[in-house]
Amino acid sequence: MKKPVKKVLYGNEERKYYWSEGDLHTEHGIMREKELKDGKIKTHLGDELWCMPASFIDQIERIERGPAIMQKKDIGLILANIPIDANTKIVDAGTGCGLLAAFLARISKKVTSYDNNKKHLDIAKRNMQLLAVKYKLKIKDIYKGIDEKNLDVITLDLPEPWRVLPHTEKSLKCGGSVVAFLPHISQVEQLVTEAKEKFIIAKVCEVIEREWIINPPKLRPKHQGLMHTAFLVFLRKI
Repeated sequence: MKKPVKKVLYGNEERKYYWSEGDLHTEHGIMREKELKDGKIKTHLGDELWCMPASFIDQIERIERGPAIMQKKDIGLILANIPIDANTKIVDAGTGCGLLAAFLARISKKVTSYDNNKKHLDIAKRNMQLLAVKYKLKIKDIYKGIDEKNLDVITLDLPEPWRVLPHTEKSLKCGGSVVAFLPHISQVEQLVTEAKEKFIIAKVCEVIEREWIINPPKLRPKHQGLMHTAFLVFLRKI
């Protein structure tokens, strides 16, 4: 398993470095392990960097990938549009590397994540330890059913989320939320069409992220942005 990040260091030109153990070698120079303390530090070449403790967001840079990873911009919108607290009961399906489940588990103590691929679950388990979060992993095809009852939220990162809708009748509370992460608009169309009878279509959207360069007199958007990754469909059970 990868070592957790202990420190993050910022140099000039928006450069960022992660440190876990041993001496740190960068293009700015070398920093000895004993020198890596919070605050401003110098490399052996005399360049200055700012050193600080690593956060959860920094740890994400070290997670093991495998299947395609959900972007933070999409996860942020999901968290902002579901009712979530420490007691929210959630089933997440399509675990992948476990990033969405990890964000959910930082808030809720009742997260279960389904995947029918053991390799994906093994990756998610290692990432769970790296990110210091806890949730339940279950090897199961959610298209065949949901074991948990009285759920508040179901998140679906699956090719055919409409196949899960019949199982929500026994598992999801009235007013409970279903969130689907879908790359293609044809998937959105089929899900919304099949959900209309028993769900309110609360929102269908995408998030486009574009960073700016703020370095006076240079004040402009970057030439490239993080554009379409997926559509997010938010449903509420009637």
